[in-house]
Amino acid sequence: MFTGIVSAMGEVKAVERLPGLARLTIESSYDPASVEIGASIAHDGVCLTVVEATSRPGGMAHIVEVAAESLALTTMGELRVGDRVNLERSLRVGDELGGHIVQGHIDGLGEVLSVRQDGEGWRLKITPPPEIEHLIAQKGSIAVSGVSLTVNEVDAEGFGVLIIPHTWAVTTLSALRAGDKVNLEADMMARYAARLVEARRNA
Repeated sequence: MFTGIVSAMGEVKAVERLPGLARLTIESSYDPASVEIGASIAHDGVCLTVVEATSRPGGMAHIVEVAAESLALTTMGELRVGDRVNLERSLRVGDELGGHIVQGHIDGLGEVLSVRQDGEGWRLKITPPPEIEHLIAQKGSIAVSGVSLTVNEVDAEGFGVLIIPHTWAVTTLSALRAGDKVNLEADMMARYAARLVEARRNA
């Protein structure tokens, strides 16, 4: 489990393509002593398992293996050396729940329609895939590339979110441009509510 509060930005240092998967080497400011092999880290919202880790000046580098399905259905398949990703360590019992409950299971890829400054903040307009449109509601929560955000508006084109200056500065959202793809995970409560409604209709 995660909260959608990014704790570091990582940089892709290597991409190794293997049959059925890819091995990504990610460098970050994380303390290597605090990351065990087998640990779960969200990468742009995708929960991945650390399979190797080494110390680097000022932090560490870790390797994750990404399965073919995740490569095809998320932005993980588009990552190249030099790209930056939002990182979040898994939630531990007793940690503060600063955002909302995020599972690290991507529901689909959204497309950025527009990016514009709004006062001191920034507004993103995103078109979600049709299969999750019904899970997105005004004032509800959504994870965009692993970042917990509040939905400010919903219309026929998609949904809008407002990014505060701090979030803009410490995540990869500031690099987004119109046409870019983003990983979307709908609020877990919305998923279960939708499933309940569907079950009642089919009863």
